[in-house]
Amino acid sequence: MGLLGRLLGGDGGQPRVGLYVDGPNVLRSEFDVDFDDLRAAAAEYGRVTVARLYLDEHATPNLIKAAEANGFEVVVTSGDVDVKLAVDATAAATRDRIDTLAVASRDTDFKPALETAANRGIRTVAIAPGEYGRSDALQKTAHEAVTLDE
Repeated sequence: MGLLGRLLGGDGGQPRVGLYVDGPNVLRSEFDVDFDDLRAAAAEYGRVTVARLYLDEHATPNLIKAAEANGFEVVVTSGDVDVKLAVDATAAATRDRIDTLAVASRDTDFKPALETAANRGIRTVAIAPGEYGRSDALQKTAHEAVTLDE
């Protein structure tokens, strides 16, 4: 699919947005982020076709249920979620499944995923959970940057 097709979402409609959320770094009490905020930030760039929340094995069943009730696919990993999120986000970008990659995190580990997506013509968005949680590296790497408390 060409760049125009990707920008138009492949079907002439809105661009397809993949939202990948680093749960342990975003869903913290000091940020007061909710699922609606995350989805709304991503929806500014098109139709959210992928909404994934990555959690570690310490996630509570109530958090998982709340995420699923808000339309998120929950991916629970043992240990650090960064590798799984980065691999999944990169795969979506390189397989023409999304037109915009939105990563919600404050972790610079996702910089290579944003770079890979951008190199393939995918628009990239870094979503910070708050002013305190903003990663300068992610903000500078992405085409667009959003801070949820602003």
